[in-house]
Amino acid sequence: MSTGPTAEQLQQRLTDRLQPSRLQVIDESFQHAGHAGANGSGFGTHFRVRVASPLFTGLGRVARHRLVYDALQDFMDQGLHALAIETEN
Repeated sequence: MSTGPTAEQLQQRLTDRLQPSRLQVIDESFQHAGHAGANGSGFGTHFRVRVASPLFTGLGRVARHRLVYDALQDFMDQGLHALAIETEN
């Protein structure tokens, strides 16, 4: 059984792409057991990302979220099912 990506993998990718001033990645998969997209392991499918980045300056919420999704797209393609995003600049 695949467990999907780890919080550490997402954190590293976001650090590389967004140069955040603050970053928190939380795996909330265990809270979604039995829900759509859950893989039965309790890990790697549902994440919350709290991120502040100078790259967000002047951007609206949708544009900020697009930067986060673009950075993590290959993880989405590999089983990351849900991503809650909270951004600041």
